[in-house]
Amino acid sequence: MPHVHVTPADEAAGVTRREYDAATRRAGRIWNIVSIQSQLPEVMRDSMRLYSTIMFGDSPLTRSQREMIAVVTSEVNECHY
Repeated sequence: MPHVHVTPADEAAGVTRREYDAATRRAGRIWNIVSIQSQLPEVMRDSMRLYSTIMFGDSPLTRSQREMIAVVTSEVNECHY
């Protein structure tokens, strides 16, 4: 099985530290989907910005509908949500 190095929270600095802190404030923890991007901190930052826009930005969909789409998509992809 391949192994991807992630930056542990206690070693994070700069953009990674800020994104880890933001993730902890949002969810109370750093989910794997965030930490897996730690090798490219700018990508992690931009990915989280895109996520925030999709889930919380202006949209004709309600927040519940957006969450439902995310859950169904994860299930279809056999991905733990």
